[in-house]
Amino acid sequence: MRVADYKDLRVYRLAFGSAMEIFQLSKMFPSEEKFSLTDQIRRSSRSVCANLAEAWRKRRYEAAFVSKLSDSDGEAAETEVHLQFALSCGYVSAQKHAELLDHYDHICGQLTKMMNDSASWCNTGCELLELPAEYFVHASERAELEERRAPEQSKKPLRYMLRRSDAPTLSRSPSKKQP
Repeated sequence: MRVADYKDLRVYRLAFGSAMEIFQLSKMFPSEEKFSLTDQIRRSSRSVCANLAEAWRKRRYEAAFVSKLSDSDGEAAETEVHLQFALSCGYVSAQKHAELLDHYDHICGQLTKMMNDSASWCNTGCELLELPAEYFVHASERAELEERRAPEQSKKPLRYMLRRSDAPTLSRSPSKKQP
């Protein structure tokens, strides 16, 4: 499957949707949290998407690609910590906290899988390889997701199969020289 844009990645769509949910939730945080928890959770959740977009553009160089995916994974973990603070402070319900943690667990799992499989995303000949369809949202799914995300409808959580605990561990392959 040939994909021209990072916005078609399932992990990007889940991260973007989760960041938007966090933005809506954080509007309800107390004003004294404006420059601390509110700002931090918004920044880290958005940074997951931004780093993923940067990784997509750097996939010509495998080490740079993995580095940006690692940054994205770190931001996702930071968002999980901020969600824990929001729960402990009573700013989010236990149900919403669990739902968002599940989303970030899936995001981290998918990012780990992409890092472990970085060679299939990158190519030394500066050509993009055909990637497995499991990573991308198909047109029929895209329409369904857009329908589900319509403001007038209830927001159902998006579910994906891979969890961080299912992801293989990162194995180091012999280093490649960069061109």
